[in-house]
Amino acid sequence: MTNSILLVAGGLVLLALGGELLVRGAVGMAARLGISPLLAGLTIVGFGTSMPELATSVQAAMDGSPGIALGNVIGSNVANSLLVLGVSALILPIAVNPASFKRDSIAMGGAALLATAAVMLGVIGMLPGVILFCALVGYIWWAYKSESASDDDEAHRHEAEAEEHTVPPDTGPVVLGGLIIAGLAAAIFGAGMLVDGAVVLASAAGVSQSVIGLTVVAIGTSLPELIACVIAVIRKHGDVALGNVVGSNIYNLCGILGLTAMIHPIEVPAEIARIDVWVMLGVTALLIVQLRSGWRLSRVEGALLVVLYCGYCALLALR
Repeated sequence: MTNSILLVAGGLVLLALGGELLVRGAVGMAARLGISPLLAGLTIVGFGTSMPELATSVQAAMDGSPGIALGNVIGSNVANSLLVLGVSALILPIAVNPASFKRDSIAMGGAALLATAAVMLGVIGMLPGVILFCALVGYIWWAYKSESASDDDEAHRHEAEAEEHTVPPDTGPVVLGGLIIAGLAAAIFGAGMLVDGAVVLASAAGVSQSVIGLTVVAIGTSLPELIACVIAVIRKHGDVALGNVVGSNIYNLCGILGLTAMIHPIEVPAEIARIDVWVMLGVTALLIVQLRSGWRLSRVEGALLVVLYCGYCALLALR
């Protein structure tokens, strides 16, 4: 048990480190190539910050642990929507930008519906994976066109995300390439440690791999979002916290699940198809309704989200 916990902890540290190195190297390389901060924020930062989830799900799928692969994606979205956003709103009520959230709520709701349909197939293979990934590409194109045309607050947020991960301007391409390679290596190695530890932990605890994927793995890979959102609201940037959660949810369902299925088919565990994917869909609908009614997330509503997440985890523990 102790060894498995250490493997999980070590894997999470390497995943976080790998994601940060990858993003910094890739953003620096993009700047050298003349790619705009807006496009870099939408693509490079989005994919880079989702690297822990991607590496973990791909590794789990290839190791024959679909419960961890799919549980990580579904559980991360539930954790983002309830725990991460709830804790953020408890610290500081979050105001919602109606113009940008109308677009993003459609994308997040559509991603949840597509992922649910894919799960209902029983096996998520190449074709569903391609459809999910193409949906992500479509969302990025839509966001880029609308934000570059309007130069609104959401565009500034994506530009700021890219600028937060910059490296010294005199950093050469060799060093930037080294950062990218080191980040990928750390993420891959960390994912292997995390999956190995999670499999042993599930066996030792007497629960299914799906439960471990939905809880320990999902919360662990969502820690970067939690930390980033807490820092954002402390700095009184609630829009950044909300943007992080919504963007992460869209990337998880379309990008992570789509790419994983394209690399290796995912056999859907019965318990996830029966319960957890519907929890994810319901939580997504609740969040959209909550944020669009009044365009604000209060401390009371944040507390409700956290209580709902604790209740969900308690139900998982009873399986």
